[in-house]
Amino acid sequence: MRELDPDDLIQRATRAARRTSTTATVRGLRQLEGGVSSLTYASELLDENCVRPIVLKVAPPDLAPVRNRDVLRQARVLQQLDGLAGFPVPGVLFEDGGDPPGVPPLFAMELLPGDSYEPMLDVSDTPPSPEVAAERMRVAARALARMQSVSPQALGVGDEPVSPVTEELGRWQRLFATVDPDIGAGHEKLHARLAERTPEGIDPRLLHGDYRVANMLFTDSGLEAVIDWEIWSVGDPRSDLAWLLMHVEPAQVFHEHRSEADRAAGSQMPSQQELIDVYAAARRELGASEEEVRAATSELDWFLGVCHYKTASTIAVIWKRERKRESPDPKLEVAARHLGEVLDAGHRVLDQRNRRSSSLVE
Repeated sequence: MRELDPDDLIQRATRAARRTSTTATVRGLRQLEGGVSSLTYASELLDENCVRPIVLKVAPPDLAPVRNRDVLRQARVLQQLDGLAGFPVPGVLFEDGGDPPGVPPLFAMELLPGDSYEPMLDVSDTPPSPEVAAERMRVAARALARMQSVSPQALGVGDEPVSPVTEELGRWQRLFATVDPDIGAGHEKLHARLAERTPEGIDPRLLHGDYRVANMLFTDSGLEAVIDWEIWSVGDPRSDLAWLLMHVEPAQVFHEHRSEADRAAGSQMPSQQELIDVYAAARRELGASEEEVRAATSELDWFLGVCHYKTASTIAVIWKRERKRESPDPKLEVAARHLGEVLDAGHRVLDQRNRRSSSLVE
């Protein structure tokens, strides 16, 4: 990927900011980690002696800004969600369409306080306490209920195509089909089981696409913002709920050794059933009928199976490229070693689903 000229980027951002305020100036640029579909920088916005930290999101240069590279689409969903009580997102400050692909689009948003941490996976010098980490999961479940209490039409994204669950499953199968046979051996068996009995769709909702606490900013257990909207879509709401549930008991591993404090942070995680109950109670409080709540919490074993399959597919594709490097990322080496366990976890949740179905027949 061609590197962007920092001075040019600051000048472009300043011109865009001055369409909103003629005295605005952008200064400083520090690239941030995270996100593979766009470039992310920390910067500052000066306006009338006021200095505020901001984040600049820039599409990768020399590539068409489509799908997950479409940063202005990310800005759009943030603007549509801005003001939704109980579901904070960073405010969009300005944007610029550029002249793609050579001059990539960009937008700026607030840089909010807080930290992001996945209790069962991440490592940190200062992980949250077990009590705080557990409460963050419950807060995330309630926030998801808040977002999903509103229809796509009411959120202003009703013109988006609805992605059916079969299309989601097919996407990860196509990715798996591109990897070498020794990566994720046996993945076809899990796909076959998932494809054998797909659930009927329910009323679509806005989907984050990677809904977990690592994509949120917290101050203690207070939710400051839901971030990283690169792959948002409209589809079956159970996809986001199941993704959150999977991260209570993740099968993927990125660090063979985590500190005692990191392990302790995840020691009091709520169970998946508790999170489902928290979500369901919040939906009821927000006016959902019992029929709507039952639909939104049905067939979650299947969706969890898809989550494990999606995780395995994503790791497999990244590892296919990464292992060709002279020095592969150690986290991805670890993840690749545990790929079979992720597929096994998908089978286990489907086994649970089958056992429940059998008991109902009996």
